[in-house]
Amino acid sequence: MKLLLQQVINGFAVGSTYAMFAMSFGLIFATMNILNVAHGVYATWGAIIAWYAVTSGVSFYQGLAIGVIGAGCLGVLIDQVAFQPLRNREGGQLGPIITSIGAWIVMLQLALIVTDAQIHSFPRKVLPLHTYRFWGLILPMRQLISIGASVIVFLLLYFFLQRTKVGAAMRAVGANQESASLSGVNARTMIIMTSFLAGSIAGLTGVISAMSTNNVSFTLGEGLLLKGFAAVIVGGFGDVRGAMLGGFIVGLSEVLGGQYVSNTFRDAFAFGLLLLVLIIRPKGLLGTREVRLRA
Repeated sequence: MKLLLQQVINGFAVGSTYAMFAMSFGLIFATMNILNVAHGVYATWGAIIAWYAVTSGVSFYQGLAIGVIGAGCLGVLIDQVAFQPLRNREGGQLGPIITSIGAWIVMLQLALIVTDAQIHSFPRKVLPLHTYRFWGLILPMRQLISIGASVIVFLLLYFFLQRTKVGAAMRAVGANQESASLSGVNARTMIIMTSFLAGSIAGLTGVISAMSTNNVSFTLGEGLLLKGFAAVIVGGFGDVRGAMLGGFIVGLSEVLGGQYVSNTFRDAFAFGLLLLVLIIRPKGLLGTREVRLRA
């Protein structure tokens, strides 16, 4: 029983990073209807920027804040340079995907150069390494931070989107950009704000993921992109609650499947679950609309 409870905690800790990434990934899609495959590099660069800041002498939490802001700015930069021209010219369905692939390759190569294709680590003295024990269960502080961060991000994001005028404007732009503009909403401003917010959350995910494994590499965001995408599909596009739920479900299936069946097939459990949900409920568990792509 204790082993099961321990693995459930581990599953929630793993799933929390998927959930945060899924929320940021889904936010881009819900507001701009873009399937941005370059989104994983925001997490990578958030971790790299935080690592550089921490090794320069700031505290881990200061480095985390710098990494989050840096990833948010990167999100805005890529959106305005790569996607805004497509929106201006009505680039169709395929244009944004090809553009995001190009942005992904460029930023991945830059990350490879900056890290010298090496795996780096945060100084151990700056990381929250202490561990709590309760009823025979092991609760590392890093797991508690990861789970707590995902819950806080979910609550703040849900409140922001549902209870504020800016959040309502973002949702209006996602529903129909032309109608929102006719209602007095500055669509481009909302898109820039969304890009920064989504990039920041992705950057936070990257820093927390790097903290959990003490592994900062140029490929960090690739795994998050795949699992985050699976979480969005499982939970449902266009709903932060679905992204949160999907992230935890994917994390739990991965950890419990690895423990009780075979650790070799950890990824197979997550993507097998994805296929099952697509067959039974293509919109996802909490999804409310079909997936459509446009610039």
